[in-house]
Amino acid sequence: MTQDLAGKKLFITGGSRGIGLAIAKRAAADGAMVAIAAKTTDPHPTLPGTIYTAADEIREAGGVALPIQCDLRDEKQIESAVAQAAAEFGGLDILINNASAINLTPTLATPAKRFDLMFSVNVRATFLTSQAAIPHLKESAAAGRNPHILTMSPPLSMSAKWFKPHLAYTMAKYGMSMCVLGLAEEFKRDGISVNALWPRTAIDTAALAMIPGIDTDFCRKPEIIADSAYVILTETGKSGNFFIDDEVLASVGITDLDKYSVVPGTTEFLLDFFID
Repeated sequence: MTQDLAGKKLFITGGSRGIGLAIAKRAAADGAMVAIAAKTTDPHPTLPGTIYTAADEIREAGGVALPIQCDLRDEKQIESAVAQAAAEFGGLDILINNASAINLTPTLATPAKRFDLMFSVNVRATFLTSQAAIPHLKESAAAGRNPHILTMSPPLSMSAKWFKPHLAYTMAKYGMSMCVLGLAEEFKRDGISVNALWPRTAIDTAALAMIPGIDTDFCRKPEIIADSAYVILTETGKSGNFFIDDEVLASVGITDLDKYSVVPGTTEFLLDFFID
């Protein structure tokens, strides 16, 4: 059973640019209400977008936008942001745990500050934002509104090759995935679907562009994640899954993915981390 996102109430972390913004705009095309919770209120010297420019794009796409300045390292700000969105929208139906910090360094080159940032933003914020949203999602379930938590994290794999080159980052991303695994089972009886979504290929985002040696010509656009997220969020009864973007689209008959290529006609892509 599927439905669209018209009138649905979304809370997206880290949605001022990239994948989070693409998901927001796809939902907005149905007329959804979207709260963007992120830190960026002033233009960054090198990164595009603020919560306010994101809100403008959401409105242009057809949705209702609520920009909320929120440092996801602060539990009080998380609680306040979720409460503000729920009050403004009259509840919440969907949480997108999109915010993430990346630092691809080996153990001896990973300072405590970077370790703490990744665990604060990736693991702790995913847990605490989910915790704050769940009471509202339970109300959504009781009203038959098909509530979801969708987290941008990879399939869990205990293969050592994913830990060796960037141990701290891998642990932080897998921490997000473990939240998916646990929450899906814990809140199954409450009617809340909890899933993870991860791209097969590298996605052309501002964060990726900051990694040395990455050629974005061999990447796909954030819209492939937005469209696959849309498929997941409009289905009912699927929970505890670790979805891969192209497999999600194939499940609904979308197999020609060329429109998502940064360079149309590309046949060889950079695989994302954690994809065997």
